[in-house]
Amino acid sequence: MNTVIAGKVIILGNNIDTDQIYPGRYLELTDPREIGTHCLEGVNPAIAQSFTRGDIIAAGTNFGCGSSREHAVIALLNMGVGAIIAESFARIFYRNAINLGLPLVVCKGIAEKVKSGQRLRLDIEAGAVTAEDSGEVFGCERLGDQAMDILNAGGIKPLLRKKIQGAL
Repeated sequence: MNTVIAGKVIILGNNIDTDQIYPGRYLELTDPREIGTHCLEGVNPAIAQSFTRGDIIAAGTNFGCGSSREHAVIALLNMGVGAIIAESFARIFYRNAINLGLPLVVCKGIAEKVKSGQRLRLDIEAGAVTAEDSGEVFGCERLGDQAMDILNAGGIKPLLRKKIQGAL
């Protein structure tokens, strides 16, 4: 995994729940690419169509609250989200995202400090977000070693496969 992610940012608010991220009416879909086309429809139906692979989401508090379905993370990954930076995340969503290989970083006040469309550079290992236009740097919480191991492997399943193969 690349620990430095750069892209345009889209700003979302507080309490973005998993039904807003991936509406329940699409749960019967199985093609990950099709799932990604419906991402964030509960916030704005046009987001997925205008989103560029590798871009970043910044949000307020409690991002990913609601149901524990993994569909929300699968939709975000298949829409092409490079990372999500928020003031806080719902606990189950956070675990699902890390386990599926989606980088999440807690950064207090980020949604008020940056503007939609602005280019950001997130250095996950350093715990820093830089606004590329102004050079302003915002400190974030660093991920723990275990979360970084999971992300570097591409998710929990690839990490476990690697560990099992190494043990044989």
